[in-house]
Amino acid sequence: MLSKSEQVAPTDSTVLIYGETGTGKELIARAIHDRSVRRHRPLVRVDCGAFSAGLVESELFGHVKGAFTGAIEKRIGRFELADGGTILLDEVGELPLETQVKLLRVLQERKFRRLGGRQEQSVDVRVIAATNLDPVEAVQKGKLREDLYYRLNVFALRLPALRERMEDLPLLIQAFVSEFNARNQKSITGVDLQAMRMLEQYGWPGNIRELRNVIERATILSAGPFIEPRHLPPMLSKEPAPRSQPQFALAPGTTVEEAERRLIMMTLEHTRDNKTRAAEILGISLKTLHNKLNKLRLRPKKSE
Repeated sequence: MLSKSEQVAPTDSTVLIYGETGTGKELIARAIHDRSVRRHRPLVRVDCGAFSAGLVESELFGHVKGAFTGAIEKRIGRFELADGGTILLDEVGELPLETQVKLLRVLQERKFRRLGGRQEQSVDVRVIAATNLDPVEAVQKGKLREDLYYRLNVFALRLPALRERMEDLPLLIQAFVSEFNARNQKSITGVDLQAMRMLEQYGWPGNIRELRNVIERATILSAGPFIEPRHLPPMLSKEPAPRSQPQFALAPGTTVEEAERRLIMMTLEHTRDNKTRAAEILGISLKTLHNKLNKLRLRPKKSE
């Protein structure tokens, strides 16, 4: 994943980053910007889910004086602020559908019009979009326009959950220790063996963001050269519950269709309904998995 981000960074291609909350989507977006030819120009972040439907268009494209009640002066939008640089559309799937139409036009023509304005303006920006939704599912649910998805999906990067990449844990911990050493004037060397074992056994539902917070807390509490178990939050001290291994037994007479249905259900349960990961485990494409789900009329436990 890191090698892919390094490959796309020097280009001007649109990038779509998706993964669970806390997996580091903004960090990857910043790394891509910092390694691009636009690095000396601004990276402007927009939290697309933070604004009401009536305000998000003004945030993106700006407005002219008198465009609506309360518009007492001209406002420059985020696209204009990012001109020459990069705009990060965080949680792009939260944009209202009518705004997605206007965003699509900006991506296609590199032109926009301020809210209430008549004059079109050209803009030179690189677009990076991020979402915690599976983009294919978002399209199927009607949260993301299909044409906008195809426009954004020039170069897609899926960020795996931390529990799927535990081999990266020591490197991430050391990076955060170094960061908080510098910030808090500390000289912590690392993590002792028992504390590292606790960190490795934890499930990290909050992903990298949660790990960062845990290490920040630990560096504050630690007075010695190592982070010890007593510096970690109580939730990490609990013994991990033994995981029961899923059973996949087939009785004689079970049809191929029923066997396939059971295997898909078991895999989706194992991945907590993460269809992208389930498809990887099953050795099929995400599109094939969706086709099988539709054919078998399966519905994972989470509402869709």
